[in-house]
Amino acid sequence: MSLTVAPPRGHRLRARVWRVADALGATFLPSDTFDVLRPLHAGAPLAGRVEGIHWETPDAVTVTIRPGADWAGHIPGQYLRLGVDIDGVRHWRTYSLTSRADRPDGLVTVTTKAIPDGLVSTFVVRSLTPGTLVHLGQAEGDFVLPATRPAKVLFLTGGSGITPVMGMLRNHADELPDVVLLHSAPTPRDVIFADELRELAGTGRLRLTVLHTDTDGMLDLATDLDRLVPDWREREVWACGPGGMLDACQAHWGDAGLTQRLHVERFRPHLQATGAGGRVSFTRTGTTVEADGGRPILEVAEEAGVLLPHGCRMGVCYQCVLPLREGVVRDLRTGDLTYAAPGDGVAVQTCVSAAAGACEIEH
Repeated sequence: MSLTVAPPRGHRLRARVWRVADALGATFLPSDTFDVLRPLHAGAPLAGRVEGIHWETPDAVTVTIRPGADWAGHIPGQYLRLGVDIDGVRHWRTYSLTSRADRPDGLVTVTTKAIPDGLVSTFVVRSLTPGTLVHLGQAEGDFVLPATRPAKVLFLTGGSGITPVMGMLRNHADELPDVVLLHSAPTPRDVIFADELRELAGTGRLRLTVLHTDTDGMLDLATDLDRLVPDWREREVWACGPGGMLDACQAHWGDAGLTQRLHVERFRPHLQATGAGGRVSFTRTGTTVEADGGRPILEVAEEAGVLLPHGCRMGVCYQCVLPLREGVVRDLRTGDLTYAAPGDGVAVQTCVSAAAGACEIEH
């Protein structure tokens, strides 16, 4: 004889409500309506709800997010793509994850600093509020520690470049026997995570040196590194910060024959100066715009009201790739030119490519 146990009345009522919602959604509403009603449920486009905003400095915040059910987790040091809607347009940027990977509440944090003329970073810092739904991508990136932890580590950071390193420190500080952090920021009030870094240093798990560049001057690797970190040649190095600092690191470690020890994370592509631009035509929309040679085609298109597919906006995710039907563009990171004639089947990344003459983009 089988025994059937009826669920409690409250559970039956709840199940009935969801069945009605399912029926209404299936009968009368568009297919994504249930995603609007339950935006964090499994199967919905990945999103997150802002749970809190914590000020780190006068222009930097940590955003605590409850990700949707399909969030796959992250490795400390990785980043995610975060999308926000501003004036009816969805913008995506990449931000480093700064939370512990094993938080029991399942929340994650990203930390960002408002940059001059930065539309999204300024919005996140100044206007984002708890309760807001944001769009998310899964964690990406290989700026992470190896499974076998190095015996000696040097973290070399500047400004908001501390963010992926803080993710590593919060998760792995106890696993690293010898850690040096050399961080640069204009003034003491600009040091993100200042109190936590000092606390880590006070416990002996970290040897911390902070340079306040407004008074101490910029870090000079050729002279400062031997003085501040005499054994730098023996250390595995993770560097993140302004482009000029990272260029100097790559040159310095390259000259020392130690390139294999250096791991670099760039937040934005290193753009080179370019020559004259040209007329850009978007074949499907029929829109034609004049573009200079120093701005990505993606930005030029958006200003003209042409919305192109995009993701990270820094040449990493390849979601902005479109066919170049004819003409010539310049890669803003390398200066390389790409030519196309009809039928060539050439595709380009519009977020890091600028017009280098007349060109046609298939969109």
